[in-house]
Amino acid sequence: MPFYHSLGKVPSKRHVVYNKPEGGIYYEQLFGTVGFDGMSTLMYHLHRPTIVKSIGESIDVSPKVAIEKNMKSLRLVGFNVPPADDFLESRTALLVNSDVHLGVAAPRKSMSTYFYKNADADEMLFIHKGTGRLRTFLGTLEFAYGDYLIIPRGMIYQIEFDGEDNRLMFLESFSPIYTPKRYRNYFGQLLEHSPYCERDIRRPENLETHDEKGDFIIKVKKQGVLHHYVYGSHPFDVIGWDGYNYPYAFSIKNFEPITGRVHLPPPIHQTFETAGFVVCSFVPRMYDYHPQAIPAPYNHSNIDSDEVLYYVDGDFMSRNDIAQGHLTLHPAGIVHGPHPGAMERSIGKKDTQEYAVMVDTFKPLMVTEAALKINDDKYFLSWMEPDYN
Repeated sequence: MPFYHSLGKVPSKRHVVYNKPEGGIYYEQLFGTVGFDGMSTLMYHLHRPTIVKSIGESIDVSPKVAIEKNMKSLRLVGFNVPPADDFLESRTALLVNSDVHLGVAAPRKSMSTYFYKNADADEMLFIHKGTGRLRTFLGTLEFAYGDYLIIPRGMIYQIEFDGEDNRLMFLESFSPIYTPKRYRNYFGQLLEHSPYCERDIRRPENLETHDEKGDFIIKVKKQGVLHHYVYGSHPFDVIGWDGYNYPYAFSIKNFEPITGRVHLPPPIHQTFETAGFVVCSFVPRMYDYHPQAIPAPYNHSNIDSDEVLYYVDGDFMSRNDIAQGHLTLHPAGIVHGPHPGAMERSIGKKDTQEYAVMVDTFKPLMVTEAALKINDDKYFLSWMEPDYN
């Protein structure tokens, strides 16, 4: 996150002796990104963060690709992915490429018997149903419906849910997830024309510091393999930290929409960016206000991007027969646009109450075996009209 944050106690200068009151020293760790050129955080541990007692099994959890070169528009019924007790086992990758893995999850139980670290990718969790807490070695984030949780790679965390009815959309990004560059000034401050500002971003609170020795399982994902490590001290033993590399939460409800007299292109909805894709938020907003405006989007074909839409809530005015939890894929190279009747229905309307998350990838997406199990297989025909039969 491109602004400074600190929790707990840190010494007045970095890389110097930091004495414990009872004797001994705290163990400093640099938690950095992009080598030594990206955002980083300095933290101070009660115990060495390197005490590995044993390494257990390694399990390949790579997505199984069913269609490597897809050119069909798809509609996936996300809520048809069955719930699972375990958080990691519930995560079901649906659409993947070398930049991003995108999927859904329906975990019933909190993560309590182990900790998790994704050493491959930054993670974005979008909370569709459920409330709870993301607990990390840098503090805790409360979450609820509509929250984006941005978790930098290498973050050790547990996730707690308040109930069993939980639904998430997630993605794993193999490059860092940033706020869009055009919203920031030279120093990283979000500008006045940005659709959100620093006040909308929730940073970690309530730093937990556990002085415990024992057997602590950390499941580490690297190169698509989940490795089981046993550490000798509790991973949440940080007494203080400061820096720029930390998890944060942002509610889609705090995205301030940009509107115009005529229909504006999707970049006005952009919320996050990476080297390989962008994330956009569609939120309740006033429609275009030219007297002859057509609020529905025009037919378009972004020849360089696959487009994925995850439908969250509201009226989804450009689509027919779309419900919460559906995902649509419109591959690059095929024109897509409003469903029959949607353009006409939109004329004269003043606003929309829709919520949706869009991901535009710069490389084609492959379709997994899990996606085919929830694909209705007829979505590509949904633009047909009776006169063309």
